Amino acid sequence: MQWRALVLGLVLLRLGLHGVLWLVFGLGPSMGFYQRFPLSFGFQRLKGPDGFASHDSGPAGRPGEPSGPSWLQPPGPGAAGARSRAPRRPRPGVCGSAHWGYLLGCRGRGPDEYEKRYSSAFPPQLRAQMRDLARGMFVFGYDNYMAHAFPEDELNPIHCRGRGPDRGDPSNLNINDVLGNYSLTLVDALDTLAIMGNSSEFQKAVKLVINTVSFDKDSTVQVFEATIRVLGSLLSAHRIITDSKQPFGDMTIEDYDNELLHMARDLAVRLLPAFENTKTGIPYPRVNLKTGVPPDSNNETCTAGAGSLLVEFGILSRLLGDSTFEWVARRAVKALWNLRSNDTGLLGNVVNIQTGHWVGKQSGLGAGLDSFYEYLLKSYILFGEKEDLEMFNAAYQSIQNYLRRGREACNEGEGDPPLYVNVNMFSGQLMNTWIDSLQAFFPGLQVLIGDVEDAICLHAFYYAIWKRYGALPERYNWQLQAPDVLFYPLRPELVESTYLLYQATKNPFYLHVGMDILQSLEKYTKVKCGYATLHHVIDKSKEDRMESFFLSETCKYLYLLFDEENPVHKSGTRYMFTTEGHIISVDRHLRESPWKEFFSEEGEQDQEGKPVHRTKSHDVKVINASSNCNRVPDERRYSLPLKSIYMRQIDQMVGLI
Repeated sequence: MQWRALVLGLVLLRLGLHGVLWLVFGLGPSMGFYQRFPLSFGFQRLKGPDGFASHDSGPAGRPGEPSGPSWLQPPGPGAAGARSRAPRRPRPGVCGSAHWGYLLGCRGRGPDEYEKRYSSAFPPQLRAQMRDLARGMFVFGYDNYMAHAFPEDELNPIHCRGRGPDRGDPSNLNINDVLGNYSLTLVDALDTLAIMGNSSEFQKAVKLVINTVSFDKDSTVQVFEATIRVLGSLLSAHRIITDSKQPFGDMTIEDYDNELLHMARDLAVRLLPAFENTKTGIPYPRVNLKTGVPPDSNNETCTAGAGSLLVEFGILSRLLGDSTFEWVARRAVKALWNLRSNDTGLLGNVVNIQTGHWVGKQSGLGAGLDSFYEYLLKSYILFGEKEDLEMFNAAYQSIQNYLRRGREACNEGEGDPPLYVNVNMFSGQLMNTWIDSLQAFFPGLQVLIGDVEDAICLHAFYYAIWKRYGALPERYNWQLQAPDVLFYPLRPELVESTYLLYQATKNPFYLHVGMDILQSLEKYTKVKCGYATLHHVIDKSKEDRMESFFLSETCKYLYLLFDEENPVHKSGTRYMFTTEGHIISVDRHLRESPWKEFFSEEGEQDQEGKPVHRTKSHDVKVINASSNCNRVPDERRYSLPLKSIYMRQIDQMVGLI
C-alpha cells in the first residue's frame, strides 16, 4: 500500500506543480491563442497542409478535432461560403469558451478592472502631454539629423553622424535601395513639419531642398523607395505650399515657382527607364539616376514594389497634364493583376518582369504585397477610376476567402480568433506560420472601407505582440508564439492603424495604445542623437540607424493621434495619406483625367499577344468610397466590446495574468 500512496502522492505533486506554473507564469501550450486549455506541457510536431513539418505547437484538441490552432487548417470547401456562416452566439451573461475573455473573465476579472486599465477617459491634460511628447520626439530626431547628418541621407543616432549610400559595397541593398545621396530624411520630413504647424522650419526646409538637393547623381536606387519617400514628399509639400486655404498656418514660400513640382518631375523622368524594355510592362526594381537601368539588373521584382507607384505617378501626371507617368504605373498594375491566379484570385509576391512567371508564390498581406492592395483603394479615392475599386474589391474578397483563418466573428463563435496567414497563391494552402510587422497596416486599410469590426480584432493581435516586447518584431511566428526575425526599425504600421481606428471609433483605448507605444519608444530606442533601430526586441540591443520613415510616419501618426484640434481632423475626408504617410488633399482636380480613354481595357493582350483571360468577377459589393470614408461609426457601437472583451484579449495574448 505504501508504494501506491507514494505514486499517488507524486501524481498529485506533479499536478500541483503544473497548476502553480500555469497560474504564476502563464505557462502552457497556448499563451491564450488556443481556445482549449488542457493541463499539458508537452508540444507536438504538427504537419501543415502542404506536408511540411511545422514548428512545435500546442497539444491536440479533443478527439475528432484538428490538432493545433484552426489557423493551420485550410478554409475548407466553399471558402467564400465559409465567410458567411453565422457565428454561434453565447447566452447573455455567460462567458463562453469562444470569447477572448473566457480564461480571464471567468476567473474573477470583471469588466470594471479592464475599463479602469484600458478605457478610462483620457484627460485633456494627458492628451496634450502625449501630443507634446510626440512633437518632442520628432524635434529631437529632426534637429539631430540637421545638426549631425545633413546633407547626407540618414542619421546614425548612436555615433551622431550621417549616412549615405554604401559606395564600397553596391550589393548592400538594405542601404543602397533607399539612400540616393539626396538628403532623404529632410525631404521625407517636409509635410510632418507642416502638419505640426512649424511654418518657419517648413519654409526653411523647403528652401534647403530647392537649393541643395539634386537627382543628377550616380546612385542606383529602388524605384519603389524613391517614389514613395522622395517623389511623394515633394508632391505633398508642393500641394501644401500652393493650397489657397493654408489650413496649417502660413506655409507659403516667397517667390515660389513650383520648384518642388519640377523636382518631382525630374526624379520621375529618371525613374522612367525602369518601365522600358520589359516584356510585361512591369518595371525593373532599380535604376541609376544618371544612366538608367544597370546592365546587370535583376529581372525579378516584388508585387508591392512594382504595383505601388500609381498614387504618386498619377498625382504627378494630373498636376502636369502629362499622362506618361500615370500610364506606365497603371500599365504595371494591370499587368500584375492579369497574372493573378484564375482559381483563387490571389497574386504572388515575386514575379519575373520578362516572362510574367511567379518566382515567389506566397500570397499574404505583408512584405512584397502590402501596399499593392493599399494603392488599389487609395488610387480610387484620389482619382475616381472605377476599375481601381473593382480590382480592390475583388482582391479583398480573395483575401477574405483564402487568407483569413479562424472564426467568422472576432469575439464570438467556435474556433480561434481571426488571423490573416500566408498561403500559396494557386492553391490557397498554408505556406508558413509567421506574419510580418508590415501587415499591421491592414487594420487601417480596413477602416477606410468600413470593415471596422475586423480591423479592431486584427489590430488587437499586433498590439498584443507590442505589449509583450515593447516593440513589434519584424517577423512573428504565431504557432511558436515567438519572434522569427527580431529587429524593429521604428516602423509606423501599428501606429498608423491605431490612429485610424481612433478616428473611426473615438474610443479612448487607442489613446492608451498610442501612449504605450510612445513610452516604449522613449524607453527603448532613444539614444544620444535620436532614435535607434532595435536590433533585438527581447534584449533591446540597438543598431546605429534611424530610417527616414520614423520622422515622416511614426512621429506624424503619433502626433495626430493626440492632436484632436489639428486641421487634418477639421476637414472631413479632405486628406489622404500615402503609403509613406505623406498627406495629400483629395479634390476634384485630381479626378479630372483628359486622357481617360487611353486607360481602356478593351482588347488587352498578354506579353505573347494572346487575349487576356479574366476570371468572372467576384460577387463583391462595390463600396462607395466617399460615403465610407466620410462615415464615422457610432461610438456606442464599439464602446462596450473595447472596454471589456478586447481588452481582455490583449491581456490573454501576452500572458499578463
